[in-house]
Amino acid sequence: MTWLRAALGTLAMALALGTASTAGTALADAPTWLERLLPALLCAAIAVLLIRPWRRRSELGLTGGLRPFLIGFAVTGGSAALMLGSGTALGWFRWGSFDLSAVLLFLLTNAVIALLLEAIPEELTLRGHTYSTLRAVHRPWIAATGTTFLFLLAPGLASVVQSVLSRLIGVAAPAPSLAPPGEDPISYFVLLTVFGFTLIAARTCTGSLYASIATHLTFLTVNRLTLFGADRDAGWSAETTTPDAVLLIPGYLLLATAGYLVIKRSNARRRFGGPPER
Repeated sequence: MTWLRAALGTLAMALALGTASTAGTALADAPTWLERLLPALLCAAIAVLLIRPWRRRSELGLTGGLRPFLIGFAVTGGSAALMLGSGTALGWFRWGSFDLSAVLLFLLTNAVIALLLEAIPEELTLRGHTYSTLRAVHRPWIAATGTTFLFLLAPGLASVVQSVLSRLIGVAAPAPSLAPPGEDPISYFVLLTVFGFTLIAARTCTGSLYASIATHLTFLTVNRLTLFGADRDAGWSAETTTPDAVLLIPGYLLLATAGYLVIKRSNARRRFGGPPER
C-alpha cells in the first residue's frame, strides 16, 4: 500500500501535465501569453488540488520559508556558474550578445511559467508527497531511489493523458512516448535521473520542499537562458563548440548534489556534535 500511495504523486503529476499540454494545444491560436499562462495555471491547480488537501504542510516539506529557497538558488546557481564558466574557459562555449532588457523580461516570464507548470507541481507531487510517503517506512536511499524511479515515469504517463484528452476534444497530439519528441531517450533519462537525485538532496539538506522548488527553477532558468536562449528570445545564449559541452549540465547537478550533502553534514555536526547517521 505504501508504494501505491507513493505512486499517486506520479499519477497526479501526469494528469496535471497531460491536461496542461492538451490545453496548450487547444489554445494554439490564442495570444502567446495566454497560450502559456493558462496551461501553467491549470497544471499547478490540478497538482495542488490532488495532493495538498490530503497532506499536512509539514508532511510535504512546506516549511522554512525563504531561507531554504535561497539555499537552493545559491547552491544550484553557484554550481552552474562554476561548471559553465569552466567550460567557457576551455573554449567549449561561444557566447552571444547580452541584451539586458530582453534578459530581464525572460527571467520574469520564465519564472512565472516554470514555477506554475513544472517546479511547483512536480516538487509537490514527487519530492513532496511521494518522497514523504516512502520515507515514512523506508530507509533514505530506498525512498530517494523509489521517488526518482516514479519521477521517470511521469513524462510518459503525461503523454498518455495528453493523447487521450486530445482525442476527446478533437485536437492534435503527439503519440505517447517515454521521452518528449526530439529527445534521445537514453540521454533524457540519464539527465532526469541525476536531476531527480539532486532535487531530493535539496529537500533532505534543508528539510524543506522550497529548496527543491528553487533548485528546479534555477536549473530550468540556467539551461533556457544559456543553451536555449536563442530559441526562446532570452536576450543571451551560448553556442557549444564541442559535443562534450553537454556533459557540463549533469556535471553541475552532481556538483550541486555534493554541495547539499556538505551542508547537511555541516548542519548535523553543528546540532548534534557529530556526523549524521548514514
